[in-house]
Amino acid sequence: MSGFDKHWLALREPVDVRARNENLLKAALEAAESASPAAILDIGCGTGSTFRALSPRLRKPAHFRLFDSDQRLLNEAHRLHGDVVELIQGDLNGTEALPLADVNLVTASALFDLCSEQFIRRFVAHVSQTGASLYAALNYDGRMRWSKPHPLDEAVEANFNAHQLSDKGFGASLGPAAWKILADCLEESGYAVMTAESPWVMTVDDRELQFLFLDGVIRAVYEYGQLDESEIRDWADFRRKMVDRDGSLCEVGHQDILAIR
Repeated sequence: MSGFDKHWLALREPVDVRARNENLLKAALEAAESASPAAILDIGCGTGSTFRALSPRLRKPAHFRLFDSDQRLLNEAHRLHGDVVELIQGDLNGTEALPLADVNLVTASALFDLCSEQFIRRFVAHVSQTGASLYAALNYDGRMRWSKPHPLDEAVEANFNAHQLSDKGFGASLGPAAWKILADCLEESGYAVMTAESPWVMTVDDRELQFLFLDGVIRAVYEYGQLDESEIRDWADFRRKMVDRDGSLCEVGHQDILAIR
């Protein structure tokens, strides 16, 4: 999987924090604290946003192990947190090599919609053997809504979602269907599974993030190649003007999953 830009990750982090479902987050913290000492493995960790979301709310110390393929992002995590966390660089595709020893909670944020069904089934099969619980937050579910509608909104959403099914480094991605497949696989493996919506809401305070998000949507729709380029330009110009003028609220659907052993 190719790495993400740390500037993008920094911009989206406050929106991620607001979006996380509070009830599932509390239950995930309880799952982490059920073991002593608590050990948490965050996969696809980026610069450590999940660590920053969870660690201040834990009532007792926990050892955080942060795992990512991108050494640049791990370097940034080290700059931010030093030796407070254990940082491990590796290929997430090698599920059998994940550092799961003594881990009682695995976490991931905005990851599984990038993954194939084969990867998810292989991952769940391996993690379930360890007895660890899983908190997988912010899985894109295919929905985009703007406060100012445009006639092409549904077509753009459909084309973006179709583009999301391309290979992101884990085989052909499940995209918006990933959260449901993941939840089903976990239930089949004997987990008690809870899911909850965690919509990503961008407001006038997230203007720069909105522009970057739009750039990504527009690029994906162009690459998918099913809409007329003049239509895409019209939609893009309208959306950018709405953000530039009044911040135009944008909501992106996500789902959080908690699977307990």
